[in-house]
Amino acid sequence: MNQELINAVEFIHKEKNIPMEVLVDAIEAALITAYKKNYTDHKNVSIDLNMETGAYRVVSRKDVVAEVEDPTAEIDLLTAQNYNPAYEIGDPFDEDVTPQDFNRVGAQAAKQAVMQRIRDAERGILYDEFINKEDEVLTGLIDRVDHRFVYVQLGKTDAVLAESERMPNESYIPNERIKVYVNKVEQTTKGPQIFVSRTHPNLLKRLFEEEVPEIFDGTVEVMSVAREAGERSKISVHAKNTDVDAVGSCVGARGARVEAIVDELNGEKIDIVLWDEDPKVFVKNALSPSQVVSVTVDEDTKSTVVVVPDHQLSLAIGKKGQNARLAAKLTGWKIDIKSETDAAEAGISND
Repeated sequence: MNQELINAVEFIHKEKNIPMEVLVDAIEAALITAYKKNYTDHKNVSIDLNMETGAYRVVSRKDVVAEVEDPTAEIDLLTAQNYNPAYEIGDPFDEDVTPQDFNRVGAQAAKQAVMQRIRDAERGILYDEFINKEDEVLTGLIDRVDHRFVYVQLGKTDAVLAESERMPNESYIPNERIKVYVNKVEQTTKGPQIFVSRTHPNLLKRLFEEEVPEIFDGTVEVMSVAREAGERSKISVHAKNTDVDAVGSCVGARGARVEAIVDELNGEKIDIVLWDEDPKVFVKNALSPSQVVSVTVDEDTKSTVVVVPDHQLSLAIGKKGQNARLAAKLTGWKIDIKSETDAAEAGISND
């Protein structure tokens, strides 16, 4: 191995941040591959490589036996003892078998194999980097858009934003910055495939963690999220310390914190409600902004009947049932909403 290759390896190690041992393994594997492709006299070979000088040799290891059956993997005891009388049957016998013309014969094959291993190492490093970022929000640059995906540049690689993960109220324009939720990272033969989302409920959760210090430090906890991306979301929050205003922390002074998230999500309306371990209270809070007269709970079916003032019925249900639907997702309880008039006719108590 000449000085030029050593210099190239050192450059790749520094510029691409690939560990030196990975590169050395790649070179050794490449030389073994090149040797086995062109020489068949020895079965078990290894490479003794000196990265400081670039010197290397091909070493063949054979078993010392009484009678040779496979000359590519065995050597007879008498021949071995000609090298060293101390050899006994069963010992390993190492021999320098570097061909004189090995550099010429194996140079191209070795170079190709080294480059392949380097590409593999880069893919592995990239995969390790992004697998640890699953369930996180990253800021990227929209690279290009085609009929299948929006490609978002995240550092050295592109993530894909599928149509099903896009918000219906958004346009995706190349070179614009965008925040995306890393939904899944898969290793492929071409490198890591990163799937991102703008519709995932956890995007909303992570944005609140970024914007609200009390959530980031654990003073306030996000208990649940229900989202219909691009239209409306509900998020429930809770603080163990009763002196902390969980909802107020998320709203911020003059609504600045929640407004920043609404802007990031292109006007998606966000209801922040207080979580409560009592399902009656939680369901009542979740139906905000409507007023609630009473909540009846059926633990067996995990369902509730909610009574609201007559003039609040449409607000409680929401446009196309959206408010009630999001409240049910947020709380995990089925919600049947009735007006006071209907409840009275059905004999439902308002207690």
